[in-house]
Order: sequence, then structure tokens, then C-alpha cells
Amino acid sequence: MLSLAGTIATPMAAWAQSSVTVYGIMDLAARYVANDGVGSVTSLISGGNATSRLGLRGSEDLGGGLSARFQLEHGISADTGTPAGGNTFWDRLAWVSLASNSLGELRLGRDYVPTYTNWVRFDPFSNVGVAGVGNMLPASQVGPIRSAFASNPNTLVRSNNAVQYLLPANLGGIEGGLMVAAGEGGTAANGQHKLLGLRLGYATGAWVVSGAYDETKNELTGNESFKDGIIAGSYDFGVVKLNAAWRRFDFLDSKQTNILLAAILPVGAAGQLKVSYQKADLSGRVRTTNVADNDGAQLGLGYVHNLSKRTALYASYSRINNDGVATFVVPGGASGLTAGGNSWGVESGVRHIF
Repeated sequence: MLSLAGTIATPMAAWAQSSVTVYGIMDLAARYVANDGVGSVTSLISGGNATSRLGLRGSEDLGGGLSARFQLEHGISADTGTPAGGNTFWDRLAWVSLASNSLGELRLGRDYVPTYTNWVRFDPFSNVGVAGVGNMLPASQVGPIRSAFASNPNTLVRSNNAVQYLLPANLGGIEGGLMVAAGEGGTAANGQHKLLGLRLGYATGAWVVSGAYDETKNELTGNESFKDGIIAGSYDFGVVKLNAAWRRFDFLDSKQTNILLAAILPVGAAGQLKVSYQKADLSGRVRTTNVADNDGAQLGLGYVHNLSKRTALYASYSRINNDGVATFVVPGGASGLTAGGNSWGVESGVRHIF
């Protein structure tokens, strides 16, 4: 990592110490995905174990336990060298904050929503790759997510225009936060949504138990709210860490409930075996369409071998089975999966943190 730090002095006063760090991840993998009815695709992809990115973060000590902080993070499609966020350069994070050791932190800008923060910590695949939990949450499925956002940017991961308060770290394991975001009179197509979210949990020793809830409104939802709630927990036995999470999306007459069960097993001093199972259960109606039978389930397997603290080799496998006319897919395959068909994929790659 590259760090720039120093103390600036003037004849009048000495300024507090500040630092800026440049950091990033480069992750590339070979991937093979086969979808029923449309064949297979072999590709080189970016971000099978962790999203490739370039970031800047910094802080300034203001004295008295108070500091100013910022973070900017830009996603990279490492296989092509192009920005991952399209026209949004700092697509992953863009916030500034004031933080107090005793009172907590107040952030302003683009940041992760409470439900995503609570969801991704229980996914052993960190929401990326052929086995990530995000494969079972696409807006392409007819259900509450598509009804509230269509194909526009949504608030399942991040929110623009957000103000977020985070509890301090000295509360004996209690953690959480509150987020509000302004729609600013814009449209969902431009990523502008009204959001209210909160998160509360307890993490100490081997235990983690937490819950989160978000409500989103935009011009597509009208006077109604898109609701997103999650309850999750984990326990680390040493020889294995077990995770479980329940997440519910609710909009108008349709619901989607996702259940995640996962395990992480250390293998020697440098290896890690990961297993996850996720079930997506839809119910209700979208206008005149009954979505109750359009469910899917994903099994994920993976292994990571750390060559050092920064570099790792990995391999992952995933298979999705669909019911009804559902078309949940492993990412990277050909479009047009047969309704109710299966999708599976494997990948192997290298990840380097700098």
C-alpha cells in the first residue's frame, strides 16, 4: 500500500496529523458457465473472489477523539482495464465523515445500505463469483425487486445521497447504524431513491447476531415502499464457522424470501473450504402474474489457498436449479436460459491485494 502522511506546521499553528492511503485489489479468473437451452461460455472474468478495485481513504486527527475521514472506491473490470461502474467513476464508495471515539460516526455520500452490510458478512463468497449470494437476487426475475426498480439501479447494495450514523465501537459488542437518503426529485433510472434503513447487532467472541431493515421509494413505487429485511447469525466453533441468514423483499402483492445456510472450514494454516446453500422462494402476484411457483436454489462450493497475506489462489463451483418459469443464473453464461432450467459454473483464479 502507498501511504502519504505528515504534519504540516505554519508560523501560527501546528495542524493535526493526517494520512491518505491508496489501496486496491486485482482479481482475475477463468470461468465456465453452462445454461440449459443456450449452451456454454468460457471467459476470463474480473472479481471471482473479491471485486477488483482502486481506492483512496484518509483521515485527519482533529484532537479530543474526533477525526475527519473519507473514502473513494472505483470498481475495475480487470480483464479489460475498463471502469466497472460505467459512467459512475467512484461507483463503489464516495463518502466523507466526522467520527468520534465516544459518539460514533456521521457519514455523507454514497455508501452500503444497512441490509447489504448485514447480508454480505454471512456469505462466505462475499457476494461475488459463481457462488455469490447476489445470483439469487436479480432484477430480471418477475417479483418484488423488478416491480420496484425495473432494470434501473436499486438499493439492494448501495445508496446515493445518503446520511448514515454508525454506533461507536466501544459498546461491548453492540453495533449498528441508521441511514436516510434523499431522492432529490430525481428518477430511479438515475439512481435517486428515498431510503430509510437501520441495522442493529451484537458481535462478541464466536457469536454474531444481527438484523437490518430498509424501505425505499421512487417514482416507480408511488406511495408504496419497497421493503427489505434481514435477520442473521453465525457461530465460530474453531473447526468450522456456521452462518445462517433470512432475507425478505416485499412490494405490493409480491414477496421474495431468501434463506442462506453456509459453512467455512479452515484447511491447514493457509486454506479455507467454503460451502453455501441459498433458496429463493417467491409468493403472491405481480399485477395478473402469479409468481408463487417461480423459485430457485443455489449450491456453492469453494476453496481458497493463501500464498501470503496479500495473494491467494481460489476455485469455486455453483449450480442453480429453477422451478416454474424462474431463470436465476450463474453469472457469465449465455442469455436466454430455458424457463425453469438449470445453470452451473466453475471458475479458478488469483487475487492480489495491494
